[in-house]
Amino acid sequence: MSSKRIVIVCTMAAAIAIGIVWNEEKSAAACVDKYKILSKISGGDGTQQDAAVRDPLLHALGAASDEEVYYSLYDGKSLADIAAANNADVQNVIDLQIAELTEQLDARLANGSLSREAYLAHKSEVADIIERSVYGGNL
Repeated sequence: MSSKRIVIVCTMAAAIAIGIVWNEEKSAAACVDKYKILSKISGGDGTQQDAAVRDPLLHALGAASDEEVYYSLYDGKSLADIAAANNADVQNVIDLQIAELTEQLDARLANGSLSREAYLAHKSEVADIIERSVYGGNL
């Protein structure tokens, strides 16, 4: 397995682990509500183009479906490569992921599951972690 694939797989595993740790019922309910609202706005007919409208990451990447992103990552491409292939601005992908991770940190601080010191430490690393993840660790 190439080192690029190892970095991508490790990044995905870390993102999943972080998501599991930070995912709470409140967050899940908020995601469902956002999905319902976006579905109503977009018509919600379930098409692949509709999926990109409902999923901000797919939209930022210029991708039509989760499968497109999955197979591109499996083939060793980074999120930056996927965005470039779809003529999308990679900075939008970075900004979106920073905003989402910061929102999760803010929620954890607000509900007391994260100390102020830990919050500040994590928040100071967010931009670097996301940028490395988007570029597949190759900066």
